[in-house]
Amino acid sequence: MLLFVLDFISVKIVDVIDILLVAIILYQLYRLLKGTAAIKIFFGIISIYLTWKLVDIFQMELLSEILGQFISVGVIALLVVFQPEIRKFLLLLGTPNFLRKRKFLFWRLYAQPEYDLNIDMVVEACKNMSSTLTGALIVLSRENELGEFLETGQKIDAVVTSELLENIFYKNSPLHDGAVIISDNRIKVARAILPVSANQTLPPDLGLRHRSALGVTENSDAISIIVSEQTGAVSYCISGKLVRNVKPSQLKSFLLSELSKAQ
Repeated sequence: MLLFVLDFISVKIVDVIDILLVAIILYQLYRLLKGTAAIKIFFGIISIYLTWKLVDIFQMELLSEILGQFISVGVIALLVVFQPEIRKFLLLLGTPNFLRKRKFLFWRLYAQPEYDLNIDMVVEACKNMSSTLTGALIVLSRENELGEFLETGQKIDAVVTSELLENIFYKNSPLHDGAVIISDNRIKVARAILPVSANQTLPPDLGLRHRSALGVTENSDAISIIVSEQTGAVSYCISGKLVRNVKPSQLKSFLLSELSKAQ
């Protein structure tokens, strides 16, 4: 009996490598999906899979058969649902110096992102653009790096200043259309193209700028700030919710509260 137990719990070096490889793949998938709506689907799939294995251990044949069929058929659906993420993962694997550039170490999982955004500069720019009826759309990335949207814009990669933001959105500027995406206190790109929200309950007076601001926050954890070109009103979006007509002090308090949560 003792020999049977020892044989059952014996771990080979191949088993350790197998576990490590699976852990690495799951970690990289988590990094690609974090901050997006797809992360909830990802955790839901893991929950169903673990439940399936659990009922199989307890030999609950009917429930095990149902979950097994769901998982086998669901693989095809997952390829459709996660098509953008799968494409991004394959591109990541093909990147030269993958391990170095992507910071592949596991301790990164526990490292907290630093948000050193100069909030005063953003608020000041919004205040000034509001007074001159200059339309603007500013997106602040958080855990989700918004890589698919960065690719659609004009690369800037400059430190955030109110003057630069105002110049970008100046009406005669070639960069004023589209969105500015800010990450790590740097303006990464201007003129970025964002997904438009399909929310049918939005007020009819909202234009494409507001709908794009909502769209990007419905699919990620980003924060978007809008300055209306018609009224000069400043609004912000988070998690697919729009808060309209905020004062500069209210915008600053909101940004301080939200960005401090990750520190």
